[in-house]
Amino acid sequence: MFKLTSLNLNGLRSAATKGVADWVAELAPDCICMQEIRVQASDIEGRFEEMAGLKGHFHFAEKKGYAGTAIYTKHKPSQVVVGWGDAEFDAEGRYLELRFDTPKRKFSVISCYFPSGSSGEERQEAKFRFLKGFFPHLVALKKEREFVLCGDINIAHKEIDLKNWRGNQKNSGFLPEERAWMTKLLDAGAEGAGLVDVYRMLKPDTTGDAYTWWSNRGQAYANNVGWRLDYHLATPKTAELARTEQIYKTVKFSDHAPITVDYDFKL
Repeated sequence: MFKLTSLNLNGLRSAATKGVADWVAELAPDCICMQEIRVQASDIEGRFEEMAGLKGHFHFAEKKGYAGTAIYTKHKPSQVVVGWGDAEFDAEGRYLELRFDTPKRKFSVISCYFPSGSSGEERQEAKFRFLKGFFPHLVALKKEREFVLCGDINIAHKEIDLKNWRGNQKNSGFLPEERAWMTKLLDAGAEGAGLVDVYRMLKPDTTGDAYTWWSNRGQAYANNVGWRLDYHLATPKTAELARTEQIYKTVKFSDHAPITVDYDFKL
């Protein structure tokens, strides 16, 4: 099995003080994709190059203490792709792709951190720019290789993906335009990208068990007033190999829960 985990850390240094390395060692994934690492190269040196025997690769944001993505892997990639070619969002460290290609296979693992629009109209407009540009990138990538994109997508797709869907229809993360983008991404028709929401393929009807993020306000976590914001998005042939999933709700390195999917193949 290929065990692939995704986790928004809200800061790698903060998560380290909470024991993330010990947890990764116990989990023993083949790869773990991280988002919102909030570190620079100087913070990595001598401390975070490896974690639990896994080699780290990174996409740092230019702004200190902001965004950033990482992938720790036990397998050596054939190529590391930092950024997806958009100057605005590559400066924010939002995309890291490890390619594990052989003569018989082209396969990538991607860690991606979609922008949040919750801080105001300006960031929501940035989020829409990201979605508009990122869609054709994924379409083009799917034509040439298999992949799994793990990440904090910052979109709850359907009503079953968040507790208070009625009250959030005008809020970032559940806007009609964002949800329509996700629907198009998963559409196998001519206009869609034809990717697969792996968790929903395995668990089509779960509600509360599906949440991966809870607000720090009030008693959201205690009352499971959550959102499903963290995804595995895969090309269809790879998605077919998904066997089991797990969301680790009691693991608290940030306001997000890690999510793991086991795929029936080996690199």
